[in-house]
Amino acid sequence: MLVIVLENAPPRLRGRLAVWLLEIRAGVYVGNYSKRVREHIWAQVEEGIEDGNAVIAWRSGNEAGFEFMTLGANRRVGVDFDGVQLVSFHPEVGGSDG
Repeated sequence: MLVIVLENAPPRLRGRLAVWLLEIRAGVYVGNYSKRVREHIWAQVEEGIEDGNAVIAWRSGNEAGFEFMTLGANRRVGVDFDGVQLVSFHPEVGGSDG
C-alpha cells in the first residue's frame, strides 16, 4: 500500500500523480506498487512540488508496519527515535510567547 498526501501542489503535479494513483480525496493519492515504482513516483513529487509539501507512506516490515518521508515546509516532520519513526512538531512561526 502506498499513500501520498499533497498540500499546495501545482495542478500539473496532481495530474501527474493521477496517472499512477487513485485520488480518493483532494490531494490524497493511494495505490499499490513496488519499491522501484514508488521511488519513481516520489521522484516526480520531488521534481514538481514547488512551494507545496508532501508526505509519502508505504507498507513496511518494521514494527509499525509502515514507513514515511516528508518533503517541503510543514510543522510536522519525521524523526527517527531509536529506530522508530515518529512525528515531531516545529513551533509555529510568529506565535505568541505566553
